[in-house]
Amino acid sequence: MTYVVTESCIKCKYTDCVDVCPVDCFREGPNFLVIDPDECIDCTLCEPECPAGAIFRDDDLPEGQEEYEEINARLAKVWPAIIQKKPAPEDADAWLEVKDKRGLLEE
Repeated sequence: MTYVVTESCIKCKYTDCVDVCPVDCFREGPNFLVIDPDECIDCTLCEPECPAGAIFRDDDLPEGQEEYEEINARLAKVWPAIIQKKPAPEDADAWLEVKDKRGLLEE
């Protein structure tokens, strides 16, 4: 089992989840975070910390978000680790309720 960051994180990129991760499994891209499935220990700490509600167990992904399991695994191999909370983008709150953001993901 592992946790997966889904579409709601795109353009929001809050990093509250990073602060509670005991194994530093988060990776940071330009406008999205991912979880390295090889590092995640399924501790459950990150899920309730996400203001965007973007983190789910891999076997609990919402309908239409299944591709994010592969996206997390692929991007975790190339994006650098993030181990400290950072300020969210200035416009993060404006993107919080926006749907269908997949096309905005900067890889």
